[in-house]
Amino acid sequence: MEADVTKPSLEADLERGLSSVAGKIAAGASGISGLRRLSGGASQELWRFDLTEGETRTPMILRRAPGGDRVSETAAGLEIEAALIQAADRIGVPVPPVRYVLSPKDGLGRGFVMGFVEGETLGGRIVKGEAFAEVRPRLARQCGEILARIHTLDPADFPTLKRSTPAELLAQWLGAYRATEWPRPVFELAFRWLERNCPPPPTQPRLVHGDFRNGNLMFGPGGVRAVLDWELAHVGDPMEDLGWICVNSWRFGMVHKPVGGFGDLGDLFAGYEAAGGPPVNRAAAKWWEVFGSMRWGVMCSGMSAAFRTVDPSVERAVIARRTSENELDLMRLLAD
Repeated sequence: MEADVTKPSLEADLERGLSSVAGKIAAGASGISGLRRLSGGASQELWRFDLTEGETRTPMILRRAPGGDRVSETAAGLEIEAALIQAADRIGVPVPPVRYVLSPKDGLGRGFVMGFVEGETLGGRIVKGEAFAEVRPRLARQCGEILARIHTLDPADFPTLKRSTPAELLAQWLGAYRATEWPRPVFELAFRWLERNCPPPPTQPRLVHGDFRNGNLMFGPGGVRAVLDWELAHVGDPMEDLGWICVNSWRFGMVHKPVGGFGDLGDLFAGYEAAGGPPVNRAAAKWWEVFGSMRWGVMCSGMSAAFRTVDPSVERAVIARRTSENELDLMRLLAD
């Protein structure tokens, strides 16, 4: 019974709070309506609402920390995320426009309000749906061009972002794997390969999106409409982004299309270099793809411990089961 009362109370509090800052979101706005929580957003709350501007109702999105104030130690932070999106917008990266960043005096917690972007984010529809059949051959090149722009953002403008070398990240995820206390021969093999082939620190570290992949991109009939989820941005090797989008888990069954399940490596790399990105180090990009498969595998395997202890949910169990998929992916990559 308490749950039935609590949920409407949260929504009512958020609606009152957002209505009070409506004029800060857009000059002349008088309030909001139609607030509802969206199912997307694995680590942050997502809420949709309409901003009232006279007779006009403009759709908006609130991206908020869970509970308003629970911020992950591994994330950039919502205020930094908003600043990254704004900076990306200024250099032509397609992003949802940031309309307002919450402040403590607003009483709404930590987060920011974005303009609503119409489009598709479900990876299976993007790689298989008839609606995207015409644009699919162009998507890999578009992604390369967008990543080249992202990598021109000046890391000095974001001094709080984490800075990591390939070797440091490898050590971090090896520690996470050891912490699962569950030996996996394929992971052991992959870690040895990664250690032997680890690239040196980049001569010019770049701002890396950190989670640029099918599933975090908004698509429309003309291609990429918005790059989403900047919370894992950091400073490091730009080849990391080129490898991560190629991880098989983000191909949604279209294994023969290495770039997001919709494109080819040649198009991704050509778009990246044509848009001003540094020359692609193909060996480093392959290393980052292997690293990405291993990283996601370790994350999946870590769900088993959570399922057995603090969170015996179906979602945890389903993700934990995907560890075996990553083991297959790693064997295929190491055999190439």
